[in-house]
Amino acid sequence: MREQLTRSDVKKIEEEIEYRKLVVRKEAIEAVKEARAHGDLSENFEYHAAKKDKNKNESRIRYLERMLKTAVIVSDASKEDEVGINNTVTVYFEEDDEEQVFRLVTSIRGNSMKNLISTESPIGKAILGHKAGDRVQIKVSDDYSYYAVIRKIENTSEDEHDAIRGF
Repeated sequence: MREQLTRSDVKKIEEEIEYRKLVVRKEAIEAVKEARAHGDLSENFEYHAAKKDKNKNESRIRYLERMLKTAVIVSDASKEDEVGINNTVTVYFEEDDEEQVFRLVTSIRGNSMKNLISTESPIGKAILGHKAGDRVQIKVSDDYSYYAVIRKIENTSEDEHDAIRGF
């Protein structure tokens, strides 16, 4: 599946790739050289650990580059009164008689433990594009869905977006 990324997501990923290529890669190569100098490689735990770290970094670089190549760029702009990417939304769940606050994010940012809800999740799909006061159906499966009411929508500044990114 192709990831949905905003322009600022792309920028953060490009920054991580550059950091990994210019800083982490050099450190990993040095660590491998230093461990190799300690002698017999067959029983050299430091060497194997250093190689593993180097390979892990290279894998992460390839993963991020592939993600950028195949990504779909989406806009995080939304109307003032409409739920969009990077908005903080207060939602009332009728079935539970409970209110929750979420931030709607792209799929790579989703983290339900931090109330960062992906636009690809059932809740994200249901509330995206709706307005405060709208009652939405959240379809979990073919057999089960529930209803919620959007109570409040808050736009978030770019600085607040960066605070939650974590690249």
